[in-house]
Amino acid sequence: MPVSTDTATENPDLRGVRGRSPFGRAPGAGRAPRGDTLGMDASRTRAPRLLAALVCFAALVTGCTGSGSAGEGESTTRRAAAVPMQDSDLESDYKRVIRDVLPSVVQIRGRGDLGSGVVYDGEGHIVTNAHVVGDERTFRVTTANSEDALTATLVSSYPQQDLAVIKLDKAPDGLKGARFGDSTKVEVGQIVLAMGSPLGLSSSVTQGIVSATGRTVTESTGDGGTGATLANMVQTSAAINPGNSGGALVNLDGQVIGIPTLAATDPGLGDDAAPGIGFAIPASTVKTIADQIVRDGRVTDSGRAALGITGRTVVNDSYQSAGVAVVEVMRGGAADKAGIEPGDVITKLGDTDITTITSLAGALAAQKPGDRTTVTFTRNGDKRTVDVTLGEQ
Repeated sequence: MPVSTDTATENPDLRGVRGRSPFGRAPGAGRAPRGDTLGMDASRTRAPRLLAALVCFAALVTGCTGSGSAGEGESTTRRAAAVPMQDSDLESDYKRVIRDVLPSVVQIRGRGDLGSGVVYDGEGHIVTNAHVVGDERTFRVTTANSEDALTATLVSSYPQQDLAVIKLDKAPDGLKGARFGDSTKVEVGQIVLAMGSPLGLSSSVTQGIVSATGRTVTESTGDGGTGATLANMVQTSAAINPGNSGGALVNLDGQVIGIPTLAATDPGLGDDAAPGIGFAIPASTVKTIADQIVRDGRVTDSGRAALGITGRTVVNDSYQSAGVAVVEVMRGGAADKAGIEPGDVITKLGDTDITTITSLAGALAAQKPGDRTTVTFTRNGDKRTVDVTLGEQ
């Protein structure tokens, strides 16, 4: 696998946490293999076959009646006054945002897989995750205002950033694209709402806060995951469950600030999600990729730096990861121009130590095409350092 498309810095905040796509798997499906290091597993889910039974319990509260003898005074019956409930300002904000944005969040279903999407424009373009569309080209789409499924066709998928755009074959009247916000203005502590179809429950909403920004995580390649290393991710405490992939993470201004993509899992809990740790692709990245796909039918300028090699992790005599062995060098790529050859073992990119494919991808994710840096590697036991101008993935 080209190194330009895999890897991520081994984030100390997430070390030891294995990820799972909120797209997930349906009950009874086989377990996906564990990911490498950060292993954010973006496995696709099978459409749930279980019926979700929602049981409502009504709590009946009766008024209290007090009575006494004639000598103690007149018997009285007191009833609680019927005082209308007033929405708090925060509750009103929630309702307003849900009313404005939820109609632009859709459910996407392939032959057996299920996820979410966000209406990008009134022409029927819908942005979602690449691992939601997988290898399929046609889909059934259900909007929040209708139970009738619409048909849609893939425009283009960009697995390196786990994003894709599909288009409705016939856009219904009144279809409204969501408003996308500025990712640079996202702050830790902001209240956010996650909208999508968790477990097939369409038009569901959960709430939380922005827990962190600028996270770099890597999906696993098991069971439909893209293996992408994703930089500048928004971490949120809003519940992200299987089926939320490709939906909307929304602020209280009614702007989409991210596309929910991954939910972390704790190896100590088996395959269960680690509560309150989800990740969304930032809106600015979504707009950059989606605009190109809508305009040109494909991604023409990824903005992702590449070294132009295919590599694999190697270990030392103690079976510890010790670098990335170059398996293949792309002709005319950054590594080729710098004189890096197959068989070389990369141990540093700039000042960052490289021990695995994941760490190399993470280091590249922090760079841009055209950036100049250095690559340190060993060749036949000799240590060398060369200057490199990074290419584009």
